[in-house]
Amino acid sequence: MQEHNIQPHVVIIGGGPGGLMAAEIIAGKGLPVTVYERKPSLGRKFLLAGRGGLNLTHSEDIERFMTRYGAAAEHLLPAIKNFPPSALRAWCEALGQPTFVGSSGRVFPQSFKASPLLRAWRTRLDSLGVKFSFQKQWMGWNDNGHLVFAGPDGKAEMVQAAATVLALGGASWPRLGADGNWVDILKRQHIPVTPLRPANCGFAVTWSDIFRNRFAGQPLKPAALSFGAETVQGEMMITEKGIEGGAVYALAAPIRDAIAAHGAATLTIDLRPGMLLAELVRTLGAPRGTLSFSNFLRKAVGLPPVAIALIRECGGENVRLMPAPALAFLIKTLPLKLEAPFSIDRAISTAGGISFEALNAHFMLKDKPGVFAVGEMLDWEAPTGGYLLQAAFSTAVYAAEGVLAFLSTKS
Repeated sequence: MQEHNIQPHVVIIGGGPGGLMAAEIIAGKGLPVTVYERKPSLGRKFLLAGRGGLNLTHSEDIERFMTRYGAAAEHLLPAIKNFPPSALRAWCEALGQPTFVGSSGRVFPQSFKASPLLRAWRTRLDSLGVKFSFQKQWMGWNDNGHLVFAGPDGKAEMVQAAATVLALGGASWPRLGADGNWVDILKRQHIPVTPLRPANCGFAVTWSDIFRNRFAGQPLKPAALSFGAETVQGEMMITEKGIEGGAVYALAAPIRDAIAAHGAATLTIDLRPGMLLAELVRTLGAPRGTLSFSNFLRKAVGLPPVAIALIRECGGENVRLMPAPALAFLIKTLPLKLEAPFSIDRAISTAGGISFEALNAHFMLKDKPGVFAVGEMLDWEAPTGGYLLQAAFSTAVYAAEGVLAFLSTKS
């Protein structure tokens, strides 16, 4: 029988930002917390995200901010209002890592890196008494309701927890820790999970050998990409197997869903977003003189070689014979057939996860009292731009507060 003066033990499964934030909130109230992580160290995907500049959140107003979460916005709104972007910035500042707002409205630490923030965070967690158990793979629950972990030697460890926070991430970049194995565990418990799919991903295109060999690895910019009613201006990267890049990721969700429904999707590319169609028609109607088709497009229209080659790739070799109006229209509305999203292990994030219908207001599993889930394990997705990390932090804070409320009713 547990003595009344012994605080209940809380287990966090997953050592990414969601799990660490939940651990901080709960340990900050004096409860013993152990974080179980399947890798030998913490925050591996968090550190990878910081290599290009750690985009923590976004500075736009909350109404605009919430539209980034689509149909899941209503479920995430209480958590994000409870721990909004301003609170995340204040938390970062308190760890000695002040933030700044970039020209795009995105928020970054001044160091522009994740490693100093993670080091300071680990120091704080240590001071709060948080314990860590590494190289432990969560296997589910045994018949007694105890958590089961497998160590590197394959031996099973049974852990009794007064409350559990699942923070195992999605299934992108599995070598960094989040491999989606939890999906089968929860399904065996009859917990509804929407299938995981790639989000913020690239797409496959069948290039000609000539185009692929010459332009793979080159960016196409500036360009405006359109799909459906959405248009995004930014960079598109040509790869050996298709396209990637920030502008592509911003349109990834509707493109992915269209491919699932119809087998393929057509992306529309404006290769000269700063030039009106009428102006382009006039420019293309001027005499070419001795200039070749490629040199004329390069000098008169300002198109780089990759854009000119893409026109040939999508429009055919006879594109050089097009009259000015037709060629101008093609440059402004170049169609590119996308055949499939890149695999989930190459995606920046994942869509799908535990259905919100299976959760209470603080993300506790209705059929598993005392078990909470946070971050990418929940059924939502968002574009890059700070929205992914913000939701991971906010849902973790909200779930941690749910843990504290749940345990208070048990005391």
